[in-house]
Amino acid sequence: MKEEKKTIIYQLMPRWFTNSNAQCVPNGTIKQNGSGKFNEIDETRLRSIKSLGATHVWYTGIIEHATATDYSRQGITPCNPHVVKGLAGSPYAIRDYYDVCPDLAVNVKQRMAEFEALVARTHKAGLKVIIDFVPNHVAREYESDAKPAGVQDLGENDNPMMFFDPKNNFYYITGQEFAPNGVDLGHGKGAYREFPARATGNDCYSASPNRDDWYETIKLNYGVDPWNGSKHFDPIPPTWHKMLDILLFWAGKGIDGLRCDMAHMVPVEFWHWAIARVKAQYPQLIFIAEIYDVALYHSYIEYGGFDYLYDKVTLYDTLRGILCNGWSASELTRCWQTVEGMGDHMLNFLENHDEQRIASRQFCGEPWKALPALVVSATMSKCPFMIYAGQELGEPAADAEGYSGLDGRTTIFDYWSVPTLRRWHNGKPTSAERKLRAMYRRLLHLCNSEPSLAKGQFFDLMYVNQDTLDPQRQYAYLRHIDGEMTLIVANFGDMPVDTSIRIPQHALDCASMPVGKYMCEELLTGQTTKSALNGDTSYTIYIEPHNVTLWRFKK
Repeated sequence: MKEEKKTIIYQLMPRWFTNSNAQCVPNGTIKQNGSGKFNEIDETRLRSIKSLGATHVWYTGIIEHATATDYSRQGITPCNPHVVKGLAGSPYAIRDYYDVCPDLAVNVKQRMAEFEALVARTHKAGLKVIIDFVPNHVAREYESDAKPAGVQDLGENDNPMMFFDPKNNFYYITGQEFAPNGVDLGHGKGAYREFPARATGNDCYSASPNRDDWYETIKLNYGVDPWNGSKHFDPIPPTWHKMLDILLFWAGKGIDGLRCDMAHMVPVEFWHWAIARVKAQYPQLIFIAEIYDVALYHSYIEYGGFDYLYDKVTLYDTLRGILCNGWSASELTRCWQTVEGMGDHMLNFLENHDEQRIASRQFCGEPWKALPALVVSATMSKCPFMIYAGQELGEPAADAEGYSGLDGRTTIFDYWSVPTLRRWHNGKPTSAERKLRAMYRRLLHLCNSEPSLAKGQFFDLMYVNQDTLDPQRQYAYLRHIDGEMTLIVANFGDMPVDTSIRIPQHALDCASMPVGKYMCEELLTGQTTKSALNGDTSYTIYIEPHNVTLWRFKK
């Protein structure tokens, strides 16, 4: 069920969100570098997130995943470090679907209670909770020690003599030992051995995945034979039942949404079956799909039942292309046309844990250059918008943390801390960080305080402004609701824009804006003026380089 308000998601990884260690060392252990905790995301920090304009918090890396840290004293079977990426491990190599990450607990034996308390605190702060569900793959040493009584582990009843059997949870490379290329599996008693090998999570049906494959994960079998694509869904495969039980388990923890990792690698038929059953008990729970195949968008919304889908391959990729690769701003018209009729189901963003930081040298090099892209992403439609913790402070991801090198991303594999967030939590941000965060706060609040932005319709103005704007560097559109509209013009160029914008009569009719004079306010700066609209005149604007203007017209 979609939210009444425009959803604004603040994504954070508890592992580093509150970590205050300023002396982290590459490839450091948790003892050396530390880890953020559930309990440290307290009322003060939640109020700060809420004040930014967020409606939801996506806590990334909650479910227990493979790690090189030894928690055997707390009753958790240790992982073989040779099939763990980094010392902290990937939060997408799930070790136990029924448990939470012990790194995040002050008292490891009370880790689930500490997570439940975080959910309650988040709700008390007026925010909703999203966590990851990772349905496509698990850690190579998946083993649940926290599963409810009567629950069978994944693979427990598999027949490893069969490459594919719809009753199996995994795919088996029969007769071959797991031997990934370029990966040291160790020697002697400490070696990792898997026989027969199981297929790797990124659809690698070989005993020898490469280092760049998701070699630390195992692909789950939902009843699809990968050799011929045949589907074996009757009777319902055991994997479906096990994953539905896991979904219901987490829904029962009081969360408000699930971001489903690599959802398009799981058959849409499963989602159709499972989401309906979860929503029958938890109708307010939202499902967000990470999906990169535009051809699947309609089916995963209309048949699969997802509320929202990542819009990476259309809007994100286009905005990045405009910012970094000389793409024409007019390509943005193609973006909304591609998702027309389902645009409200997209999830827009400029940063997340997979993408490079805006301020990194691998992206824009500094955060303000991306302002026009940020505003377009946040205001183009009613769909949810997401930011990644530290984005609002201009985090440049300038560290080589260990397993993650100097790649422009904040690591998901290593124990680390984030300099901009450390300064913010300590009350010592730079003036530049304060200024940037204030702009984010203004923009995100506008997304819900302005009716035209929160609930209005979209109208592309490029077709009537080809001779007034440079379509290579500028993009103009309206958001409107009865009797009110906002004109948004983004300047991606290095030069200022001093021109006029045509707003045709057809746009005024769509917005129910009769001919007459209107009060105008620039929503980011507060500047005001009066202007006449009659369908024949143009509206004069000036925009600085790498900037944007949002003029609201209202009687």
